[in-house]
Amino acid sequence: MALWGGRFSQQSSQLFTLFNDSLPVDYRLVEQDIIGSIAWSQAIASVGIITLDESNQLQQALTQLLNEVQQQPELILASGAEDIHSFVEQALITKVGDLGKKLHTGRSRNDQVATDLKLWCKAQGQHVLGLLTGLRQQLLLVAEREYDAVMPGFTHLQRAQPITFGHWCLAYVEMMERDISRLQDALKRLDTCPLGCGALAGTAYAMDRVALAQSLQFAAPTLNSLDSVSDRDHVVELSATAAISMMHLSRMAEDLIFFNSGEANFIELSDDVTSGSSLMPQKKNPDALELIRGKTGRVYGSLVGILTTMKALPLAYNKDMQEDKEGLFDVMDTWSICLEVAQLVLQGLQVNHEQATLAALQGYANATELADYLVAKGVPFREAHHIVGELVVAAIKQQLAIEALPLSTLQSYSDVITDDVFECLTIESCLAQRQALGGTSPELVKQAIAAKSKLNN
Repeated sequence: MALWGGRFSQQSSQLFTLFNDSLPVDYRLVEQDIIGSIAWSQAIASVGIITLDESNQLQQALTQLLNEVQQQPELILASGAEDIHSFVEQALITKVGDLGKKLHTGRSRNDQVATDLKLWCKAQGQHVLGLLTGLRQQLLLVAEREYDAVMPGFTHLQRAQPITFGHWCLAYVEMMERDISRLQDALKRLDTCPLGCGALAGTAYAMDRVALAQSLQFAAPTLNSLDSVSDRDHVVELSATAAISMMHLSRMAEDLIFFNSGEANFIELSDDVTSGSSLMPQKKNPDALELIRGKTGRVYGSLVGILTTMKALPLAYNKDMQEDKEGLFDVMDTWSICLEVAQLVLQGLQVNHEQATLAALQGYANATELADYLVAKGVPFREAHHIVGELVVAAIKQQLAIEALPLSTLQSYSDVITDDVFECLTIESCLAQRQALGGTSPELVKQAIAAKSKLNN
């Protein structure tokens, strides 16, 4: 019988049961539900609803149940229970008889599921935090190895100025650090315990909710029972944090897909993250990166889904909120595996130094350096910009690099140019000149890596 069956004189239809039951989704909360139930048995013992001996019996049975479902998780779905709370209660009654029926005194499935979900979010959030930190560290390792590897930087997907591959890695380190900060902030905000808030108005028993929260390792109890059972901000916030992080992963994947292409050939991906073609034997496809890019969309979809579900719900709990878990579970699963795969991609990545440097030398990427050279000679920047633009046109017509033009040709565009210009047009000079904080000079990149590695330790 359903936990709420006393009010009803006939059974639910099979179709409604299929539509209503949430066990196929919320079975993942079994550990949290049992841990919360153990804490609740202690709380109701503290206010005399059950004896200490009864509380100990309940705790022993619940601990035994936890061990059983960890060893045989298939027992849960085979039970036919309405939801995970029903499963735990029914299994407990089987073990301890009528004593098991006392456990739910003063508790609602509303504060129960809110607590379970927050406990799950805390555990999963910490897991993802470790994965984000691991990916950040892997980016730093690649940056350290390739701190001075020359490659072209791009704007509008066109060669712009030379950078180093280490500098590219550090750009994504910055993104990972923001993701870590956002996740830490979200975890801090969700670290409050709803247990003891009942269905919506609070429990009728004067238990110590501060002690209850502490027993479940929450920082504090929630402060308003109406909000506590209807709040899903933590689901929204984790989904939003995941969506932003996945956007960063997708951008990194897109960069690497392009760098790995035959047209660029700046990097080579290892065999363990690529696949071949069923028809074309020469193909080596960047499937891991393409899947990261593709899975970003499903995380976005889950974020929009929970926002849409919550946007017009009145206080307090509504059955609509049962739809909070499936999307969240998929978000956290997808985010986790994408972080793991991204780290695996970076571990096997090799930079094709010769090809990347050659690409940086092409496309007139040193044009800005020539403009800066003219400025240093006293030419106003806007005029210098115009002069260099004309020089680039001339170089294109002759199919020559700027530095390959004769000095006389360069001087025909500006008489302040002397033979020292050729030194400033080298790739080494272009990189070395970027000495302001945040720049791509190899020395700065090396310093930045050292500073971030120190923070990581």
